[in-house]
Amino acid sequence: MKLTISGYSTALFSTWYFLEELGILMDAGDGLTAALLQKSRKINYVFISHADRDHLTGLLQLNQLNARAGLPVICYPRDSSSFPAMEEFSKRFDPHIAGTQWRAVAPGDEIWVKDDIVVIPVRNEHVTTGEHIIRSLSYKVMQVKQKVKPELAALPPETIRQIIMDQGKESTTMEVRTNLVGYSGDTPVQDLERWDGSDILIHEATFLASEGDMKIVAHKNKHSKLEEVMDMVSRIRVKQLILGHFSSRYSAELIDRSIKQLCDKYGIIIPVFRLLPGLTVRDILSGTPVNK
Repeated sequence: MKLTISGYSTALFSTWYFLEELGILMDAGDGLTAALLQKSRKINYVFISHADRDHLTGLLQLNQLNARAGLPVICYPRDSSSFPAMEEFSKRFDPHIAGTQWRAVAPGDEIWVKDDIVVIPVRNEHVTTGEHIIRSLSYKVMQVKQKVKPELAALPPETIRQIIMDQGKESTTMEVRTNLVGYSGDTPVQDLERWDGSDILIHEATFLASEGDMKIVAHKNKHSKLEEVMDMVSRIRVKQLILGHFSSRYSAELIDRSIKQLCDKYGIIIPVFRLLPGLTVRDILSGTPVNK
C-alpha cells in the first residue's frame, strides 16, 4: 500500500504525522491544521501517544474545525487524566463538537479504522508510573487480509470451492497481518523485536549523542538517541525509516551527517528520511533519502 505521510516533529515544540490514505493522525502538535488546511478534513482517527503539550495542543483547533457525527475518534492512553479534562473543556468551549468520540485505549486493544486496517496500542516507557498504569503509548498500524491456508494453496480452485461449500469459507483461509506503519511516539529504545517487520517505521531520535551530549542518558530523559535507533533498525526487518523529534539544538548539517555516518557504521541500506527541526514535510516518502 502506498502511503502519503506528512508531518512536523521538533522536540519540545510540536509533533504530528498525517497518514493521508488511512485518515489517521499520529499525535496532534501545534500548527497541524495550519499546515494541512482542507486536508485536515480527511482525519477520522487521532492517536495520541501521551499528554505532553507538544503532542496534543493542536487538538482543540482540529476538533472545532472538523468535528461531525461520530468523528473524529480521538484515542489516548487509558490512564492519562489530561484527556477527560480536555474533552470536558472542549465540549464547553465549542459546544458544536459534541459528536467527537474520545476513547481511552491500552495495549491489547484493537481500533479498526477501516475494514482491513486496525491500529494496536503498544506500551512504552516515556511516562512510567507503575506496571499497570498506561500513560504513554506507541502504535502499530496493521493491514489485515484473509489468505488461503498454505496447506490448501496447491489445490485446484474447484476443490477449494467445494471445501467452502461443505465447511464454510473460514475453513480455507487464515488471517495475515502486515505492520504497515510503526509509530514510536516519545520513548527510549526498549527492545529489538517491537518494530520487526514494519514496512514503515516512524521513530523519534531526540538526541544525537555527539560530543556535546555525552552527559545525556536517553532512558533518564525518556527519549531515544539516534545511534540506539539505528542500531535497532540494523538488527530487524524494516523497509523504510522516518526519523523525527530531533532537538532544535542540532543543525540540519549535523543531523544529516550523523545519520549518514551511522548508516555506514551499521550497514543500513533501506531508505532513511528525516524531519529537520522547524520544518513541515509533505509526502515525506517522496523525497530523497538522507543516505542516498
